[in-house]
Amino acid sequence: MGRIITTFISIATFVQLAAAAPPNVLLIVGDDQAWTDYGFMGHPHIQTPHLDRLASESRVFPRGYVPSSLCRASLATMMTGLYPHQHKITSNDPQLPKGLKAGAAMQDPGYLKLREEMVNLFHKSPNLAQLLEKEGFISLQVGKWWEGNACRCGFTEGMTHGDPTQGGRHGDDGLKIGRQGLQPVFDFLDKAHRERKPFFIWYAPMMPHTPHNPPERLFKKYTDKTHSPYVAKYWAMCEWFDETVGELLARLKKNGQAENTLVIYLHDNGWIQSENSSDFAPKSKRSPYDGGIRTPILIRWPGKVKPGTSDHLAHSIDLAPTILHAVGAEPTPAMPGLNLLDSAAVAARDTLYGAIFEHNAIDIHNPAANVQYRWIIEKNWKLIVPQLARVPHGIPELYDLTNDPTETHNLAAKQPAKVAALSRKLDAWWKP
Repeated sequence: MGRIITTFISIATFVQLAAAAPPNVLLIVGDDQAWTDYGFMGHPHIQTPHLDRLASESRVFPRGYVPSSLCRASLATMMTGLYPHQHKITSNDPQLPKGLKAGAAMQDPGYLKLREEMVNLFHKSPNLAQLLEKEGFISLQVGKWWEGNACRCGFTEGMTHGDPTQGGRHGDDGLKIGRQGLQPVFDFLDKAHRERKPFFIWYAPMMPHTPHNPPERLFKKYTDKTHSPYVAKYWAMCEWFDETVGELLARLKKNGQAENTLVIYLHDNGWIQSENSSDFAPKSKRSPYDGGIRTPILIRWPGKVKPGTSDHLAHSIDLAPTILHAVGAEPTPAMPGLNLLDSAAVAARDTLYGAIFEHNAIDIHNPAANVQYRWIIEKNWKLIVPQLARVPHGIPELYDLTNDPTETHNLAAKQPAKVAALSRKLDAWWKP
């Protein structure tokens, strides 16, 4: 039996070698969490010590946004750097066949064909895994993933098989990550360490997303802080998710990979917990309000990004350009976002855009058929415009986010000139 010879390098040597290489990229995506629900964002009860520490080491954009408050469209934007109406993934699923519910539809050949067409639509846009592979990166997908087998999309490794006949829809085996440990990520990090290769990790656990089944020790911690067991479970889920982030960042540090890793954090869409059920409350998920579309965005890159807080607007369309610039690659011409590490460009922008779509697409090929609302934020002003074909009783809503962050006082009737000006700007961005 021959000898197996393994060469080890010290962590100090590894850090020196890494300094001359492009940064690794770790993208951490929370699932269904309000922008307020972190210690570093000032929540009075939820404890997120690991994300708090990450925030203290990062450039923090408290006024970060995703374009749409539904996970599939939002996640597709992170990977492609495009708005949903550009990458065409606007909804979670196709329209259900008449008379069938979601479970039965997964056995319907016509419905499955539409699901595959949606995946193919995503594949028409270059995505981060593919673009980074061209730069010599190895990559890993774990967690939420809607677009079929992860390795079809450019990941060199992935947990999601994407086979609808075996339960593939939004992550399948990948949804075990976090709730059932992080060993697949640890194994990948160790492999990248041994092979001295730059890596990209998509860590998108279905947390704190339902089912809200936190460890009993965490649930008990919050039961005396609220009268609602549903709220206590959700708060406990936020801390459980935070614990997984802490484990992941600790492994990076242990391996000597932290110093040359660009870590980005955000969540896919918001969530306000109902006090009376396990469901979400109004003005959160699937809505055009900040409770559904606002997220803090954190960027940590030791020695390259100075920690601090930016009061400028940031958007998830910026992630792909930011990552590509950091590794020395060029964004595609279709990407409308900014490099968030370019302070001058970020300071010069004062407007963000987005749109809210049907959960089940009316027409998977035509984003305009699925849109419910469009929104625009210009400085402190936010305008929400309903698409009357889908929201027949909707009215324009105008909010001053500085003085009314919970969007309770609609000023549209009092500020018609502002509504008109923002509407023109919104139409110039995208008019369905």
